Amino acid sequence: MVVQTFNRENQKKHKMKKLLLLTALLFCGALAFSQTKSKVVCCSNPSATQQFAMLASSKKFVVFHKSPLPLHFQSSIGKAITYKTADGKTASAYELMAKSPTSNYLLVVHEWWGLNDWVKKESEKIYNDLGNVNVIDLDLYDGKVATTSADAGKYMQSVTDDRARAIINGAIAYVGPKAHITTIGWCFGGGWSLQTALLAGKQTKGCVMYYGMPEQDVKKLKNLHGDVLGNFANKDEWINKKVVAKFEADMKTAGKKLTVNAYDANHGFANPSNPGYDSDATKAAYEKTIAFLKSRVK
Repeated sequence: MVVQTFNRENQKKHKMKKLLLLTALLFCGALAFSQTKSKVVCCSNPSATQQFAMLASSKKFVVFHKSPLPLHFQSSIGKAITYKTADGKTASAYELMAKSPTSNYLLVVHEWWGLNDWVKKESEKIYNDLGNVNVIDLDLYDGKVATTSADAGKYMQSVTDDRARAIINGAIAYVGPKAHITTIGWCFGGGWSLQTALLAGKQTKGCVMYYGMPEQDVKKLKNLHGDVLGNFANKDEWINKKVVAKFEADMKTAGKKLTVNAYDANHGFANPSNPGYDSDATKAAYEKTIAFLKSRVK
């Protein structure tokens, strides 16, 4: 009788331990899920820029972007600058000032690699072909430049909307309220080119975006001033035909003008260091880009 009672007590203790262990596991699982959910910003309703940043979690997207070929570009007219940002900090940028004073400004946003020499070289080419314009290359990575896909993905995901907007708003304040602003960007910068145009408000005269994530909130698009030129790639698996078609429909609903140039090329076709580089598509898109910007530079 004593032995049976002892066994029953042991069984109760064993069941209690199992119950406590199960409860602890459930609690830890819920905590881990909560922490993971908080790291993926606004999972249920991410912004357009956050959606693009999330692509860095895709191994296929990262592998597609091969490390860029070494490029060293030294300009005789471009210079590094700093300016105050809207969050009380400072930002760095690269500036090309027009030969004669002008209120025309082109704000450039880099690819996911960061503000590297390719962006500076491309900016100077645009600067020379446009004429009568000041060019400022924004740096949304705060000085970081990637040479590997792993670093590029890490840097892109580390950009917060708040900091990026502070940098952009700081640049808008830097050029002044009388500036006529156009924007351009590629890949990561393509989406932020459109966001920059939105933030510039009535100062915006035009926006060019190369295979970047469009804004998907029609209410925000209704506040857009200036037309948009979109250079997209039909073979792009991420900013694909469906994404572009929705952008066209949203812009039409918002009552805004969007011109889409779709090329039989792949994502990143305009950068020679990209395996998807397409010289024909690059040339055609560039010619239309310059024509579009020239018509908006007074």
